[in-house]
Amino acid sequence: MKISILDQAVVSKGESSRDALNNTVDLAVFADKSGFYRFWIAEHHGMTGFASSAPEVVLSAIGQLTKDIRIGSGATLLPYYKPFKVAEQYHTLSALYPGRIDLGIGRAPGGPAEVSEALSDNYLKNALNMPELAKELINYINYDNTDYKLKITPKNEEVPEVWMLGTSEKSAEAAGQAGLNYCFGEFMSNAGDIKKVLKTYKDNLSGNNGKVIVTITAFCAETTEKARDIAMSSIIFGIMKEREFGESKNDDRLPSVEEAKSFILTEEENRKVSHRMDSMIIGSQQEVGNMLERIYSDENVDELMISTNTHLLEDKINSFRLIKEYLDK
Repeated sequence: MKISILDQAVVSKGESSRDALNNTVDLAVFADKSGFYRFWIAEHHGMTGFASSAPEVVLSAIGQLTKDIRIGSGATLLPYYKPFKVAEQYHTLSALYPGRIDLGIGRAPGGPAEVSEALSDNYLKNALNMPELAKELINYINYDNTDYKLKITPKNEEVPEVWMLGTSEKSAEAAGQAGLNYCFGEFMSNAGDIKKVLKTYKDNLSGNNGKVIVTITAFCAETTEKARDIAMSSIIFGIMKEREFGESKNDDRLPSVEEAKSFILTEEENRKVSHRMDSMIIGSQQEVGNMLERIYSDENVDELMISTNTHLLEDKINSFRLIKEYLDK
């Protein structure tokens, strides 16, 4: 089973954005040494709880300290950028780290509306035009551009592997029609039926055997109780962000386990916590390992990617270590 990591460079309370980015680099080094297949970095904007606004910059740092693991963006938010520039960035990474670069693309805003306006004058128009932007980007990535005046540099023998990321049947359809590999973000999707989404992708593929990744949230520890404790930090982090949209006065960083457990919730928020806890994969090594094997087998995917946000880096590394050890048995 191929197992990979999606990291969001979350900023924990008591730490700085620099600490968060250093933690991301340390996690990537651990993942490389432990045999994980990919390490992707998300893209977020205008949220102080995330330090992942420029994944292409962080990937360059990670590439220097790793040897075998594939590294990439999950996802580059294409409506904000000119495809030509994105192609140049990822061809540069491919020149530095040949055979290891992935380019995941998506169209989500990745932040509040004010940030979308600051990044692009035409975000909504470009988001609707995503199929054309993706087509243009793929041509550049594969050096298929026919305009002799446009030369993508640097010129490499190996080009980045392109993926489309999404959370719905619509994105699955778009990925299939574009002939791209597809990564389904189950961990942040309301689509419900994974099988239906992946069938939509396969049905829309035209003469191309596209690869499929499913991204999920998982927390693993020596005991189920400890796993649930470390998961609470992430769940309460989500509740705090939702409150902030209405109040704009909460500390937008990942709380400690102790703070999360003592956080005072409304009745509705308590229901949200229970629902989110049930929707995640949380438990001991055997519990989490069994659930991951079942998903991998039932959904017939090529790879599982895991997102895990914990207050302490050591809890995150321990969670991934336990999972990898179980799946390698």
